[in-house]
Amino acid sequence: MERLLNLDSHEQMLTFDLMEALTSSLDLSQVLARAYEVLSKLLAADYAAICISKPGRLPEYDWMVAAIPAEDFTRYPEAAPEEVVRDVVLQHPHLVLNDAEAGPREVLEHHRPSQRHCELGMPLEHVMAVLLDVGLDWHGGFMLYRDRRQPFSERERALMQRITPLLTKTVHNCRQMGEARVHGSTLERLFQLQGVESIVMASALSERMRTPGATALLESWFLPEDRDAQGLPTVLLERLKLLTSGRKLAGDEHTSMTFQKERKLLRVNFVPLPERGSGRLWGLLLQEVADGVVPPAWRKILTPREIEVVEGVLQGWDNGLIAEHLECSLGTVKKHLQRVFDKLGVDSRGALMNRANRQ
Repeated sequence: MERLLNLDSHEQMLTFDLMEALTSSLDLSQVLARAYEVLSKLLAADYAAICISKPGRLPEYDWMVAAIPAEDFTRYPEAAPEEVVRDVVLQHPHLVLNDAEAGPREVLEHHRPSQRHCELGMPLEHVMAVLLDVGLDWHGGFMLYRDRRQPFSERERALMQRITPLLTKTVHNCRQMGEARVHGSTLERLFQLQGVESIVMASALSERMRTPGATALLESWFLPEDRDAQGLPTVLLERLKLLTSGRKLAGDEHTSMTFQKERKLLRVNFVPLPERGSGRLWGLLLQEVADGVVPPAWRKILTPREIEVVEGVLQGWDNGLIAEHLECSLGTVKKHLQRVFDKLGVDSRGALMNRANRQ
């Protein structure tokens, strides 16, 4: 049997395009629009939506959509109690599910949300969804829809699972920066972004501060001859000079740079910060993206074989696919996974993925 995620060159290119799109901005609506352009090709989705919700006595819902009218979701709070897929997804955070796992098709066809979209002339025949626990007392629901009878395949579900950790960080960071702008604490929040190292620069290109991991990240991506005396890459300084020159620049492509090596991407976003005292500050946000990354702290306590099992879980593989990939029995995978659970203090695959995302 062909391995589920043995990507061909076209899929690999689209996957890297998707990683770049998810780290392209701190504006969630822009991120969704760019990511959908790739997802519509990679996963053959007809529509996409992100719902940011805050649990409570009266739940709050904030919808962002791609290729589907936003007004379709204006009455969602009324229908939410009857949303079958939503109820199942809420029970399995960070695990990608399709509608076939939510219940029989005849049930889905007759529940209120599906009927509402049919009445609006936009039947949503199939859905693939995942709950993202983004912290900050918010949940993020990400949904892909099809308006045809062909369901999402297991391979497509696994591909979606592969990007879920990065998608969770993206929603967290966008929401956190959005709240920071509202509350006027952008600089403080800048240093709390998940999976992001930051450097704060003054307009005169003098450095003010950096997060603890920024130095090591720069050293791993740029050779000594490509960095100045302070360890800052000259290519980033040149871009910052361009942004602070006062020249009018068309579009937002100048506010980000992407570097690639092997199966990793480094995305650098240049974010203008509130003026303080002597003038404008700029934040350089550095985010490294890689597939199936096991947190470094785990590598110190897990065996090499256990690390391989965890890498499979983080890519959305089931035990059977992991066993095939490692050329061992299903029982052996289960034993490795149980030892991983015991060592890390988790009790399920979902909890393992959630812990990996937070770290």
